[in-house]
Amino acid sequence: MKTLISEKEIKQLVKKLADQINFDYKDKKPILVGILKGSIVFMSDLMRQLDFDLEIDFISASSYGGTKTSGEIKILKDINCDIKGRDVLIVEDIIDTGLTLSHLKKILESRGPKTVKVVTLLDKPSRRKIKFKADYVGKVIEDCFVVGYGLDCDEKHRQLPYIAIFK
Repeated sequence: MKTLISEKEIKQLVKKLADQINFDYKDKKPILVGILKGSIVFMSDLMRQLDFDLEIDFISASSYGGTKTSGEIKILKDINCDIKGRDVLIVEDIIDTGLTLSHLKKILESRGPKTVKVVTLLDKPSRRKIKFKADYVGKVIEDCFVVGYGLDCDEKHRQLPYIAIFK
């Protein structure tokens, strides 16, 4: 593995995103919806830097097995809270094809929230299979398979404090 984003750079990216979100949500009480399992480390660091009241919940979906995407999206765990009339901020670790996140966003939007926005630490637009753009992006990366900081390969390497290219 080769380090792509250092622990120090991750902290700077999270701070930059938190600053933008603090400005946009200063008078709101959004629900942060983390997409399990990959977003948990990023979401934990991000929410500790937010200066407003918030709630959290989680949703789990999968389209991956190992390093390959199947294209079929399965909801493994749904959120528990009512989001009708609320501001929702989906927290994602990485956007790749856009298929899973687009599907999840549509599901959440169908439940009548006031707004639904997306924050992602990493974005890989070269892999998009559909048009999708996050509202807050930490860093755009090239087409490589990455692990660490919550990202995994078959449940391995999530605990790394940096992001590495997995070969």
